Amino acid sequence: MQQLFWSEVGQQLTDGTRSFDPMTLTWRDDRSAEQGEDVTPAEALRRLAARQKLRRVPIGIIGPRDATPTQYALAEQMGEALARHGLQLLCGGKNGVMEAACKGHAQAGGLPVGLLPDEEWQHANPYVAIPIATGIGPARNAIIARACLVLVAIGGGVGTLSEMALGLQFNRLVLAMADAPAVDGVARVASVDDVIARIATRIFRVA
Repeated sequence: MQQLFWSEVGQQLTDGTRSFDPMTLTWRDDRSAEQGEDVTPAEALRRLAARQKLRRVPIGIIGPRDATPTQYALAEQMGEALARHGLQLLCGGKNGVMEAACKGHAQAGGLPVGLLPDEEWQHANPYVAIPIATGIGPARNAIIARACLVLVAIGGGVGTLSEMALGLQFNRLVLAMADAPAVDGVARVASVDDVIARIATRIFRVA
């Protein structure tokens, strides 16, 4: 994997020949940048997030409204991890997996965004900080898939399957956890840490 370096003095991420712009999420040639210490992509995310230097990239957590206890716990952990790494949670804003993800994200200091199928924002789960009522029903799945850099499916049925398919159509990274539907082109991921590592790799565009 391409090496990443964190310079504590310059508060900057580099790869040896380039420095990373955390607002545009792009690399620029900068051979004068200090290399600093070796970091993983996930650690780089944490460093930038801790210094509020990272644009809050939207990550979608999708899954069923009737979540099992296992799905609920996993979604809560996933939402918390997104907040700790400075990533913006975007979800459907309803119950089950969506509620759990919002709960974890909010409790870790995040501001979960819920893109609701309903006509009124009051139908959001109690952990949504920014409810957006679309009034377009299941069609809002396409907006979630388009808006997010990465989609993480935790369990789910037909609705989740549609979001996964749309994500692939929009060339998004789609990951499956727990008993999410099996879809060609979607990697099944075992742990929250592995999901964060894959998201970070996508953001920093490291091989």
